[in-house]
Amino acid sequence: MAATKLPAENPIRYEGGDPTKVGYARVSTGDQDLTLQLDALKAAGCGRVFWDHGVSGSTKARPGLDAALGHIRDGDTLTVWKLDRLGRSTAHLVTLVEQFRNEGIGFHSVTDGINTATPAGEMLFTIMAAVAQMERSLTIERTRAGLAAAKARGRQGGRKPSLNPRQVEQVRKMRDEGETLDGIAEMFGVSRSTVIRVLNPDAKATKSRKT
Repeated sequence: MAATKLPAENPIRYEGGDPTKVGYARVSTGDQDLTLQLDALKAAGCGRVFWDHGVSGSTKARPGLDAALGHIRDGDTLTVWKLDRLGRSTAHLVTLVEQFRNEGIGFHSVTDGINTATPAGEMLFTIMAAVAQMERSLTIERTRAGLAAAKARGRQGGRKPSLNPRQVEQVRKMRDEGETLDGIAEMFGVSRSTVIRVLNPDAKATKSRKT
């Protein structure tokens, strides 16, 4: 199989594009092609497009996205081909777009037809924000119910400071949905530092190698 050809520059600059329209493209695996997204963002009028290749949406470190977020300014619009190219979750996406609002930055998803500069796009995003809040509330409610059931069965005293894989997944999801570190630690009966280690396993590994 031939290697996927990547653009020669990051960001890509399109002559004739609007400099206030900043695009972002991403594919999750190394054998996927960025062409479809890049063509769509160029057609949408983007003057500059940042990209990540072979980077999962669940990964916090996305160099292309970080560079795009560092570049956009008041009056600009961040444009993506599809919503899932930007956010790790609905809650994360909502958090980012609310941050854009506060900084005077617009958001446009080409495929989903969302453009916060239009009344229809603003209304749709408001609905998304409400759904994200409901999902977050349900996650917290289910977690608390599960912990209360475990306590009732007598597991409270024997709980270990570490978390099992399922709990680790819940911790990451709750953090993505905006729960505080202290709130997560309290719910699972662990220390704040344990939560931080779960959320940043690479940092823990690096520290271990240095000691």
